[in-house]
Amino acid sequence: MVIILIGVAGSGKPTVGRMLSARAGWEFHDADDLHPPHNREKMRRGVALTDADRLPWLYAVRDLMTRCLAEKRSAVIACSALKQSYRDLLMVDAKDVKFVYLKGAPALIAERLARRAEHFFDRRLLQSQFDTLEEPANAIVVDIAAPPEKIAETIRSRLAP
Repeated sequence: MVIILIGVAGSGKPTVGRMLSARAGWEFHDADDLHPPHNREKMRRGVALTDADRLPWLYAVRDLMTRCLAEKRSAVIACSALKQSYRDLLMVDAKDVKFVYLKGAPALIAERLARRAEHFFDRRLLQSQFDTLEEPANAIVVDIAAPPEKIAETIRSRLAP
């Protein structure tokens, strides 16, 4: 199984993803690591990515997911996947791929981004992410106001058969 944690920057995808994967004994991957250098540089400068910028990155995430599933390796992947078309591209197997939307209030997320210093994402881009966001219709939705440990446990309980 591959769990994709989706949401805007600052919603806690890597933090929750690492906790979730550790508890399940699964791999964790941060899709931000797959961004090409020019995407990272654009975001560092406060320039929003276009769909054309995102497409090679999304294919890299899709390739990672496909490898994990083919090799029977369960994984949690932190990936913004803000638009439905992005999620459609990532849906390589409806049975074994699950989306979890980490949903939060803009003010809470802005506060979190203000405290984050070592990331290439320029917090001025947060509004562009909310403008781009198409909330998923077919995802597990989890409110991020709770502590990360509680969020990870909520996700595990909702994934249980």
